[in-house]
Amino acid sequence: MQADRRPAGRRLSQRTAGGVGPLGLGIATLWLSLIVLLPLAAISAKAFDNGISGFFDAIDLPAARAALLVTVGVSLVVALVNVVLGTLIAWVLVRDEFPGKRFVNALIDLPFALPTIVASMVLLSLYGPQSPFDVQLNATRPALVIALLFVTLPFVVRAVQPVLLELDKEVEEAAASLGASSATTFRRIILPALLPAILTGTGLAFTRAIGEYGSVVLIGGGVPRKTEVASQYIQKQIEIDRVVNAAAVSFALLVIAFSVLFLLRIVSSRATRREEAAR
Repeated sequence: MQADRRPAGRRLSQRTAGGVGPLGLGIATLWLSLIVLLPLAAISAKAFDNGISGFFDAIDLPAARAALLVTVGVSLVVALVNVVLGTLIAWVLVRDEFPGKRFVNALIDLPFALPTIVASMVLLSLYGPQSPFDVQLNATRPALVIALLFVTLPFVVRAVQPVLLELDKEVEEAAASLGASSATTFRRIILPALLPAILTGTGLAFTRAIGEYGSVVLIGGGVPRKTEVASQYIQKQIEIDRVVNAAAVSFALLVIAFSVLFLLRIVSSRATRREEAAR
């Protein structure tokens, strides 16, 4: 038998080039099916128990339609605010030095660890009937915005931070030496590099907002056709044994979330390709 005279590193790279192999792929597929695909399939099937016309009738009920409109509208506002303030916070954390920076950086992740019902209780104590600032916002849409801004704060910040850390400052310095203003440098050099990360973080913030329940349940009040979000409407439908209606609204939220993430992924991929082609 002829000995294999290829270098050991080359033989190893060829053996490992296939990734985790069939067993790893099978385990990943099984886990994804159990945790994600089967529940989504069950919700989809339940939503169409009464047929396609029954599905549209369920989401066209005045209370359901109002809950969806409130949810999507408030979530859009939250996503747009996160685009600006999330990017600004990430910029400050990466480019500026100030006392307590590590504490602030750790504080950004607090919404991930804190139970959202606690956030709603704290916000109610701050902006409810017993507000120490004499600012009463409970059972209003601004209260929903504040609550959702709290729980979605980390998404844009954490998406933009790594990109800012990897940006080549020499390019910015070269642009400044050629007479470009700070605004021009940001618009022409920095923003195109940050855009895919901003879009990713914004999409995650939006989809988190449309499915949020705990942070809005107390401060929002759940007033039908005013501050009742889709998750609260779904809970009420389950409580009165209208499971098909709850599943229909859940499926509508699923379609909205998937469509937004898919669209932003396409835009982000195109922005990334343009940025790589420009280098």
